[in-house]
Amino acid sequence: MSRIALWAALGLVSGAGPALAHTGFGGVSGFGHGFSHPFGGADHVLAMVAVGLMAAQLGGRALWALPLAFLSMMTIGGALGLAGFELPYVELGIGLSVVAFGLAIALRADAPLALATALIGAFALFHGHAHGAEMPDTASGLAYGAGFVVATAILHAAGIAIGLMLGRLSAPRILRAAGGAIALAGVAILGKLV
Repeated sequence: MSRIALWAALGLVSGAGPALAHTGFGGVSGFGHGFSHPFGGADHVLAMVAVGLMAAQLGGRALWALPLAFLSMMTIGGALGLAGFELPYVELGIGLSVVAFGLAIALRADAPLALATALIGAFALFHGHAHGAEMPDTASGLAYGAGFVVATAILHAAGIAIGLMLGRLSAPRILRAAGGAIALAGVAILGKLV
């Protein structure tokens, strides 16, 4: 990966604002707004990039299995939210996902692929539910959903790219430090919920 791509990925990750993805303000409709939703809050950006970092850290089949697990279960969670199904503790689940994913990276948790995908999928339900439940009435459900799925895939790809780049640079400490920073950011996100 070129340095330009690495800097672009890092800019994408660092450009996220505070956890504002759940505001529901402004005129919103269709693909564009669904696409922008995940980029609007640090909680979503950190969790989704962390999935990519975890996939790169585990390597092999995890490179596609972890993002696919997240995308699949997020879509199911989005459909549940859109249908009005109540999922308790959504914001708590999202905050905990940031902590859990960050810790997994920081501790270089070498979990079996099945366990890693189950963890990713369980937390993805919360992220998806938040997207679906907060979809504005003016938005087209299918287009909005496609937007947030594509944005999530891009964030996963950014995490994978960063993780693979750090692996090629033989910089596992930097990756683990990034995981620690993600976990600490998750603690801060949780602190705002109480």
